[in-house]
Amino acid sequence: MARKDILAVLITMVPCFLLFGSTSAQLSVDYYSKTCPNVEDIVRKEVIQILSVAPSLAAPFLRMHFHDCFVRGCDGSVLLDSTKSNVAEKDAPPNQSLRGFGAIERVKAKLEAACPNTVSCADVLALMARDAVWLSKGPTWQVWLGRRDGRLSLAGETNELPPHQANLTQLIQIYAAKGLDLKDLVVLSGAHTIGTAHCSTISSRLYNFTGQNNLNDVDPFMDKNYIAKLRSKCSPTDQKTLIEMDPGSYKTFDNSYFKYVAKRRSAFHSDWALLTDSFTRAYVLKHADGFESEFFQDFAESMIKMGNVGVLTGNQGEIRKKCYIVN
Repeated sequence: MARKDILAVLITMVPCFLLFGSTSAQLSVDYYSKTCPNVEDIVRKEVIQILSVAPSLAAPFLRMHFHDCFVRGCDGSVLLDSTKSNVAEKDAPPNQSLRGFGAIERVKAKLEAACPNTVSCADVLALMARDAVWLSKGPTWQVWLGRRDGRLSLAGETNELPPHQANLTQLIQIYAAKGLDLKDLVVLSGAHTIGTAHCSTISSRLYNFTGQNNLNDVDPFMDKNYIAKLRSKCSPTDQKTLIEMDPGSYKTFDNSYFKYVAKRRSAFHSDWALLTDSFTRAYVLKHADGFESEFFQDFAESMIKMGNVGVLTGNQGEIRKKCYIVN
């Protein structure tokens, strides 16, 4: 079966029961059919052009949607700028490495020209994340639309994001607070198959895992050969160097992430934590050996589920004209 046919099957297989809650039930796949019928074509055309010039933005688009949904729900709050009286989410430490804000404004401007005051920034993020995955040779899915944009963004609330050094108990609690279960946790972690990370995010695993601050103080759960390889790239104080999250295929959305986790060669401690639970470990080991189409289907379903977390609908919030500032 050709990839195009497989992707078409994936679109139709995603069940509608994944929508939950009274607000998410107001979303629909044809929300803009009368008010902005070409919304998906406009977004995809722009994302194709953007990634043709800057392919490394695919992972940041996906990450941006993730970081948006885990704080105040999928309401575009991660896009708002700080003001004199408020530090916004984007300027909090967990979000200071986010990229692609300008590209999002570019897509939003195209939509404003075609359909003024109609498409929310939250929906733009959801569509761009989907298209970024698909253009990275990953799955596609129907994006349920109709989200409204929030008017508030608080840096202090980014503590709701899953930290890269978290253990599985912490991750389960954070995901459960968003209505996401253990399967969603392991499946969405598979997003780490694309993109890069700064050396500073893994430095403690390589040099100062328990605070002893010596060269032998490493994460005992990371493969020793992989530690040596990462140390050759990352010094203890390196803040700028990037490492591939999925070495060798970090621009391609596939199941190889699970192969690295199984070998204890994942970048984040939170990735390794997936091996500490029988269910998540079984999922990792199964998909380390193949079953990519199953992972793709699971990922599509979990992305739809995550995309409906805490959404604003109806008369809630607003439709921002520019994503970085409230109307």
